[in-house]
Amino acid sequence: MPMPDWLSRLRERDVPAQDAALWIKCPSCGEMLYRKDLAANLSVCSKCQYHFRMSAYDRINSLVDDDFVEIGNEIVPGDPLEWIDKRSYREKLDGDRAKSNLSEAVVTGFGTLDGFAVALGVMDFSFRGGTMGTVVGERIAHLLEEARERRLPCVIFTASGGARMEEGMLALMQMAKTTQAVERFTSAGNLYVSVLTDPTTGGVSASFAFQSDVIIAEARASIGFAGRRVIEQTVRQRLPDNFQTAEFLLERGQIDLVVTRAALRDTLVRILDYAIDRRRTAPLLKAVPEFAF
Repeated sequence: MPMPDWLSRLRERDVPAQDAALWIKCPSCGEMLYRKDLAANLSVCSKCQYHFRMSAYDRINSLVDDDFVEIGNEIVPGDPLEWIDKRSYREKLDGDRAKSNLSEAVVTGFGTLDGFAVALGVMDFSFRGGTMGTVVGERIAHLLEEARERRLPCVIFTASGGARMEEGMLALMQMAKTTQAVERFTSAGNLYVSVLTDPTTGGVSASFAFQSDVIIAEARASIGFAGRRVIEQTVRQRLPDNFQTAEFLLERGQIDLVVTRAALRDTLVRILDYAIDRRRTAPLLKAVPEFAF
């Protein structure tokens, strides 16, 4: 539906901040969307089906049966390298906490999807661009270890710009840590499903994102390792327009499914129904020790 004339005129003049905050422009088709309607539609544009990025807690609320129990939030970041830039690393972390209402770039815990008990990890791009540092790696590994003890399937949603530069080599080491945690988890016969959302790149894509039994991607998600421009300069070739999209990877057999957000929960339930005994229930959570990095 084209933008109504009254709305076009409204956008042409100065709009009070309190009114402008009620609307958001789709970056794909340019449609003006009422924020409440957008939220009710799972942050998907009603005109072109563009998938906006979702916050971790909005994602969790759209999936679980109102019974999510968070773990690992005691594991909080420090400043291992005492990084100093225009702003210190601690100042950046404080800013992201205030902006996102998160303590780190991933939320982990246990809940049920249509009665299936699962371990769930959800990354959030709004915190340091979803970059993986020591705490993100520790929370992911901790989730997988807890799920392995309980013999529960694990579903992890990825959204990441890569390794966190303010933590240097310590951040890169999380690729090995999470890879080993996945190996222990799956070797014990447990189901691991990864859902790649926009964007999934860098060290996350090179580790636990692509190690799962089933790899799902949200429609039109950007997925890759190095950036498009870096690759083109390296190979000295023009890459296809849809390069590093979910659909491009599906065509080449690198992922198993591309799913719209509206169909994602039902898709996960079907996978769980096929692979898991519905009679399993999540055991009581044990006390989690406090960590600091």
